[in-house]
Amino acid sequence: MMEGKQIGVVTHYYGNICVAVLDLSDTIKLGDQIHILGRTTDFNQKVKSLQIEYDQIESAEGGMEVALKVERRVRREDKVFKLLGDE
Repeated sequence: MMEGKQIGVVTHYYGNICVAVLDLSDTIKLGDQIHILGRTTDFNQKVKSLQIEYDQIESAEGGMEVALKVERRVRREDKVFKLLGDE
């Protein structure tokens, strides 16, 4: 069973490029397994692309706003959890 820790919230979603903007409360890095959960959103994915102001980055920490490539539609206020445990 994977445990999750909330690391941020979706503030924007750009459907044409499948990118979510996250307001982070904790660290995220490439390769992390995340879970995005909201009223109509519920899926897991691996972090494959992170950007700040169009620059590719490897990791970001709480207090930062990052753009994340997502595999499905997400919505404002969806919560983002980093999965811990069986990786």
